[in-house]
Amino acid sequence: MNIDTNKVVALKYELRVNAKDGQLVEKVENERPLEFIYGTGNMLKDFESNLTGLKVGDSFDFSINAENAYGQVNKDMVVDLPKDIFKIDGKIDENLLVLNKVVPMRDQQGNHLNGKIIEILDELVKMDFNHPLAGEDLYFTGEILNIREATETELSHGHLHSEEQGCGGGCSCDSGCDCN
Repeated sequence: MNIDTNKVVALKYELRVNAKDGQLVEKVENERPLEFIYGTGNMLKDFESNLTGLKVGDSFDFSINAENAYGQVNKDMVVDLPKDIFKIDGKIDENLLVLNKVVPMRDQQGNHLNGKIIEILDELVKMDFNHPLAGEDLYFTGEILNIREATETELSHGHLHSEEQGCGGGCSCDSGCDCN
């Protein structure tokens, strides 16, 4: 079976930045492979296109430039926020405001964002909401471990279901799975 739309793919990989011998960012091993439904838009488009047609046991080795990965660093995503918004019960938790700490936040529309604290001033906190890999070319090497057909339930929910793990996708399924 070859990798194609609506196939569940399991793979191991190493992700490095900027070159094949660049800094290792992530390593996924056989014991806990990356699993996803191919062609559903949950992965980077260029990541999937480099896997098209591969089969179990095939190795891969490719790069994705920053523009086709997480984009370039956007200066508008670096913002100054009033220090007061970090107060809980009228006090700022000093364990929360730490340089380089990633803090989960919400924008005015309620969207979840992660911001990295890059500067703490008397009245302001400067945070960077760019993706951590923005501005970086990505280099992947790895191997295809398994390919199977996605189930109808997985396709209708848009994420994997496993009897051992539940679906874990964060949806609000009403078909009896424990997605929450």
